[in-house]
Amino acid sequence: MEHIDPEMLALIALGEPVATSEVERHLDACDECADDLAGLRRAALAGRATLDAGDLERPREVVWERISAELALGTTAGPAAPAPEPSRSATRRRSVGRRRSGRNWGLAAVALLVAGASLGTWAWTRSTAPIEVAQASLAAFPDHPGAEGTAVVEENPDGSRFVRVEVSADAAPDTYREVWLIAPDASELVSLGVLDDDTGTLTVPAGVDLARFPLVDVSQEPVDGDPDHSGDSIVRGELSFS
Repeated sequence: MEHIDPEMLALIALGEPVATSEVERHLDACDECADDLAGLRRAALAGRATLDAGDLERPREVVWERISAELALGTTAGPAAPAPEPSRSATRRRSVGRRRSGRNWGLAAVALLVAGASLGTWAWTRSTAPIEVAQASLAAFPDHPGAEGTAVVEENPDGSRFVRVEVSADAAPDTYREVWLIAPDASELVSLGVLDDDTGTLTVPAGVDLARFPLVDVSQEPVDGDPDHSGDSIVRGELSFS
């Protein structure tokens, strides 16, 4: 097959699953296409690396002019006067040179697009990912020796919060576990819900001030229909804010 189209290489460099078995075989056999793909992957990594790089240097105008010409973005001049017809061998050499030059500039243009697409995707991912705001190590109560756990509070970009809880403790029959946020003096508490397994993610109700309820508690509850805390805490720990 001929060399792989630059747009196809760009998609592969961005991690899109578009490579057919024929394309993969060509990449294994063709050093030129393999080198081009490696360059585009470096461009993608460079795009991601610029997130925290501050102000970037503007490329020289000639770079944009050549890219614009390669992508046919500029205006075209009128027909030039006919030149003497070159020899067949000279025409072939110039044709090969133009194809190589065109491919090189096409790849350069695609590399810039890859870097930009990579930067945009990376920035979007970072902007939508939750951030950790607090964490706690959960220590065992005397009635549950050997129990331990952790709690991590994360916040979404929209301000909603959730707690990831992990507990290692023996389970008693006919009971379930419930996660609570408790005030330091234990005078108030908020139920976050049932922990169905050793690990779980529970939503923090809107408006709950974690500074007011900094203790994360996991209790063992009997199946009796009583919504109040049983008084049988398995583990508890205080949140440390990031």
